[in-house]
Amino acid sequence: MFDSHHQGGKSARHRTATPMLRGLALLFAAAGAGAAPLSSEEIAKLGYSGTELTPLGAIRAGNAEGTIPEWKYQPIPVPAGFKPGDHHPDPFADDQILFTITADNYQQHADKLTPGQIKLFEKIPGYKMNIYPSRRSAVYEKRFYDATMANAKTAEIVVSGSQIGFKNAVIAWPFPIAKNGDEAIANALTRPLPTWINFWDNTAATTSGGSYEVNKLSVQIHWIYGDAKNTVENFDPSAPGTGYGYFQTITAPVKQAGQVLLAFDPITYTSNLRQAWQYNPGQRRVKRAPQINYAYPFPGSSGLMTVDSGYGYNGPNDRFEWTLEGLHEKYVPYNSYKLHSGDIKVSDIVKDGHLNQDLARYELHRVWKLTGKLREGTSHIYGYRELFLDEDSWWVSLADNYDMRGELWRPIELHLVNLYDAQTMFYTLLDSYDLQSGRMMFMGLDNEDPGPDLSWRADDSYFSPGNMRAQGTR
Repeated sequence: MFDSHHQGGKSARHRTATPMLRGLALLFAAAGAGAAPLSSEEIAKLGYSGTELTPLGAIRAGNAEGTIPEWKYQPIPVPAGFKPGDHHPDPFADDQILFTITADNYQQHADKLTPGQIKLFEKIPGYKMNIYPSRRSAVYEKRFYDATMANAKTAEIVVSGSQIGFKNAVIAWPFPIAKNGDEAIANALTRPLPTWINFWDNTAATTSGGSYEVNKLSVQIHWIYGDAKNTVENFDPSAPGTGYGYFQTITAPVKQAGQVLLAFDPITYTSNLRQAWQYNPGQRRVKRAPQINYAYPFPGSSGLMTVDSGYGYNGPNDRFEWTLEGLHEKYVPYNSYKLHSGDIKVSDIVKDGHLNQDLARYELHRVWKLTGKLREGTSHIYGYRELFLDEDSWWVSLADNYDMRGELWRPIELHLVNLYDAQTMFYTLLDSYDLQSGRMMFMGLDNEDPGPDLSWRADDSYFSPGNMRAQGTR
């Protein structure tokens, strides 16, 4: 359930978990889908300092080897002169590489790698991972932590037919001490986003020969669930549009320019599903798009990624049986500010059809392993999924997706950074390797465009079908 390995060591070695970790493991293992609300003793473990757990339930202490540090409530300061739309300067630019994992030595670190990572060492010539000092930089705005500790007293799992959601939680994570897979996936779906964000989420899908074309996606999001005005009394998480509003316009290439996608998600899917519309300039009509869900190809992915693989996982959770399988130490993409830089080009990132690993940063972090098995009587192109959730944010950091034969098909990485002007985590790059076709798909390639603008605002009419035609006209 919990594995440990010296970050700089030459061979894998397992250690007995500390009493604290054994206690957490027993608590989590004993809990089932119908877990009881947290006790006052459990809630008392949450806090900003001096407690066993952080406000969102991560283990405050570092590991025994000292390769994972203690978490502290120390927000990253905003650099002088930083403006909305700037690419965020790297606060850890002076960090040096500790060591590099390659095809020659990856087996020595196998206990700290996911099956998807191991497969990449075996499949991609010259693949490597540069390991940096671990920075527990996932530090959020205080109101999110306050909301989470309040949610811990009230949040409950709700089962409605095949749909599993929650109630009596607002603004942030509902289950800081998650006891089962349903609570863990709820945390992943509610990890705070910037309340407002306007950004370029450009995609590129490589061919088997390594060439690619960039699809330019202008995206605006309103994270409705995170609004500070929400209260348990006035907020229904299952109502339409209580999660976020999503507005996407394709501006290039010419053959796709002007296509618009609008979606409204509830934050929990027990009563309502996603509402989506599409506008195609060739037809000059706005149409309902109920298919924008589950295994439908993500727009701009050339069929290399499903809609529900965005953010590692999104949307209804009814087609998979989720099991929380414990806390592990893994090398995960983290603090990837080099990939976020406005001083590089897309061609610097995508090299020979693959991610330029010289720009990627990996750190040792504790992650929750969450597995999803396709439910009987449902359909999907994936039969099994493994998600690795960062303990300090509940973001999906790595996702391994398997086909119906049980073969590993598409490992996904989310390279996370702290958008410190809003004190929220976000991905700067998502990359998905298709092991069957030898192709790759990238999202978040904004390096040649303005960075994310968290000062952007819009009224309700912006996120409406009526606005789609105007935005899509080019």
